[in-house]
Amino acid sequence: MSESFSKKENRSKKAKAKEDKAQRTKERKLNNNKGKSLEDMLAYVDENGNLSAVPPKDGKKAEIDSKDIRIGAAPRPPEDTTRTGMVTFFNQSKGFGFISDDMSRENVFFHINDLSEPVKERDKVTFIKEKNAKGFFATLVKKVNLRTRNS
Repeated sequence: MSESFSKKENRSKKAKAKEDKAQRTKERKLNNNKGKSLEDMLAYVDENGNLSAVPPKDGKKAEIDSKDIRIGAAPRPPEDTTRTGMVTFFNQSKGFGFISDDMSRENVFFHINDLSEPVKERDKVTFIKEKNAKGFFATLVKKVNLRTRNS
């Protein structure tokens, strides 16, 4: 029984593909860049911060005192924490309310335990604005006594 033409053709194509694959593998092995020496992989940084393949010269090196190195952001000056505002909402039975901050116009939460004297809605107050995990809140809330002058 003899092979048909298409079977011979397929067998020769497979053989050719196998030879091409072996040739590509051989070329890859010849052009392999792996296994470079340590010297070939090293890069140096010169005094200006530029990368170089040449090691820097042992010239003048500036001595830097470790106390002169500053890491991080510059500290902010402490801001005035005492604020003024108006009680916009107060629920006596639940024990909390909100103050509208005069400076930022934000509503700041306060608890009845942070009151130094009883307040009601629309009272002018002073307070200290602090922050916790839930956001800003007011402490040391005091009512401002507004005295009207009769002229």
